Amino acid sequence: MSYIGNQPAESYSAFQKQDFTTSATTSYTLDHPVANQNELALFINFVRQEPTAAYTASGTSLTLTSATSVGDDMYCVYLGKAVQTVNPPSGSVGSSQVAASIITGQTALASEPADTDEFLVSDAGTLKRIDYSLIKGGGITEADQWRVTANITSNADPIASNLERIDDASFSKIGTGVSVSSGVWSFPSTGLWQVSCFLTALGSTQADNHIIYVYATTNNGSAWDEIFQVCGGVNATNAQGNQNTGYLDQFVNVTDVSNVKIKFAANSVTNGYIMGNSASTLTGFKFIRLGDSQ
Repeated sequence: MSYIGNQPAESYSAFQKQDFTTSATTSYTLDHPVANQNELALFINFVRQEPTAAYTASGTSLTLTSATSVGDDMYCVYLGKAVQTVNPPSGSVGSSQVAASIITGQTALASEPADTDEFLVSDAGTLKRIDYSLIKGGGITEADQWRVTANITSNADPIASNLERIDDASFSKIGTGVSVSSGVWSFPSTGLWQVSCFLTALGSTQADNHIIYVYATTNNGSAWDEIFQVCGGVNATNAQGNQNTGYLDQFVNVTDVSNVKIKFAANSVTNGYIMGNSASTLTGFKFIRLGDSQ
């Protein structure tokens, strides 16, 4: 016999029956999940019960309105096993059954998603799940900036005092931010971080050099590696009292927040000083998480 439409996956589906061991309770477990009580016919002592009025069902949970008694005969016939339901059971649809086009042209979100929300993204017809926190804010989930609040007049390894997170009206950090203890800086999360250092120095004699060295450790301080330095020097031909600035940055691959850390050291402060101020940033450090660890 000819027909219109897709060919059925099965030519015949048999009804399935489940017998229950009854006791004085209203709660039973089904062998097969159902969308609701209309997908099964329930019989108690050979009398068919009315769905919703006598029982409800969802998933593998069957709940009776009135408890059975020991010795009652109760069984059900799964109608949904032969008569296909419009709504599939919860958790029964996989990515191979879902077309990528179902997310195209849908209504925009009414509010900003939470950091724990996830999205489905179509990649060449394959749906992939991604964590929303990975793409929020264009991928920037952490950005923090600190400054030195007083002049550094002598060598310091590390710079451990007169530090504050910038609190000017125009500044606001993103995320948790970094933390510092005894001059050693810790990151709040793994990832590829951009670490920046900038200084302003004031020389008191010609040819003064003022340097901040930036070190990284991958073993919680057992060994330190110099990764870059920022220098502010006075040109030998200039007069005394010359103010100068310097800036550099570098990527730091933070694969373990317990072991990968940063410190800053001030050296060659023999004449003049590296300038600090609590009201306006002259010398300080920036930390920006650019993406995942590589």
